[in-house]
Amino acid sequence: MSQMMSVSSLNTKIKSLLEATFMHILVEGEVASVTYHTSGHVYFSVKDKESAIKCVMFRSNANKLKFRIEKGMHIVIEGSVGVYTPRGEYQFYAVHVEPYGKGALALAYEQLKERLKAKGYFDAHRKKAIPKHIKKIALVTAKESAALYDMLKIIEKRWALVEVTIIDTLVQGEQASLQIARSLKYADSLGVDVVVVGRGGGSTEDLWCFNEETVADALFEMQTPVVSAVGHEVDVMISDFVADLRAPTPSAAIEMILPDSQEILYTLGEYSERFKHSIQQKLYLSMRELKHVEEILLRSSPSRQLKEAQIEFKRLEEGFGRVIQYKIERFSSHLPEIQKSFTQNIYFVLQQKEQHLEYFMKKMEMSDPQLQCRKGWAQVSQAGQPIELDILEVDQKFVLEDASVKIEAVCLSKKVYSS
Repeated sequence: MSQMMSVSSLNTKIKSLLEATFMHILVEGEVASVTYHTSGHVYFSVKDKESAIKCVMFRSNANKLKFRIEKGMHIVIEGSVGVYTPRGEYQFYAVHVEPYGKGALALAYEQLKERLKAKGYFDAHRKKAIPKHIKKIALVTAKESAALYDMLKIIEKRWALVEVTIIDTLVQGEQASLQIARSLKYADSLGVDVVVVGRGGGSTEDLWCFNEETVADALFEMQTPVVSAVGHEVDVMISDFVADLRAPTPSAAIEMILPDSQEILYTLGEYSERFKHSIQQKLYLSMRELKHVEEILLRSSPSRQLKEAQIEFKRLEEGFGRVIQYKIERFSSHLPEIQKSFTQNIYFVLQQKEQHLEYFMKKMEMSDPQLQCRKGWAQVSQAGQPIELDILEVDQKFVLEDASVKIEAVCLSKKVYSS
């Protein structure tokens, strides 16, 4: 006869059996659903073509996940089977999860890259320009690292005038990302011209802190231009995408942002020679111009012009004196003759004028109306104009006028004598 047992007893026996049988096993399947709880636990289920199983990953293990579990993802779960006796339900307790056929770090890298790209962390328009003339620089890296030694060596060789601030920080391990983020924030407050963050080469795990979202957020929020210089040229980190400039190595970062003092000196030498030649040419041209202006000034100076005017005036004065003296001497000999001729001309003119006067006197006497009118004769006129008698007609009025009388008359009859 079968032994009777309670529900609790049965669940307890099942729990003991399952948990003892299925310890530290691997299960692979497709994620059917997933929930990230506020407590930090992750609840999800995996399935294949025929069945599904519920899974849970507690916060202590979930915090170690490098990637985010998403629906539809093919994964491999490491853990054990457990039973929740109050409800008689069993589930898989996951302690570690890996993407199927792909490393967890590689998947985490791609997930974070896509997520940050969507948030605009990689946009070219937000990239800050690296200053052309750098006076202060901050190096965020491990104090005793070969990368720091190489950077300082390049700085000394290329541009020793730059002021360097070294911010010692972890660049490897679980706490490295948080420390790098804090160091970047501190470097941003120093007022330097540019910040270089990075380290030398290493494995993917060694460099992983530069692929953390914490570091990406710190880089995105920086106001100071920042250069990411992590590992070797083949190593491309998330920090390389977010930073304002990506350098293949720490040494290359310094070579990219600092000028070469030797090249500067060579260039300055060339500029000096050009400047010297230009100054000499300008001085030569200026001296020629000055000499030309000086000659013009001397020619046009008031004192010189006054002196030349005085000389010219004296010359003209002497010439004028000679001409006057010559003319006086010349005309002095002709003066008696001119005087005699002048007297004769005056006498001749006076005689002519007397003759003219006598002529006009006679003419005036002849023109006097009182002398012209004889007794019994009068002038016949009409409308104030003298007329001939033969133009008068019978009954026409006319005027008769002599020197002392004016009579208005009418023609009563007219008789014409034949000649």
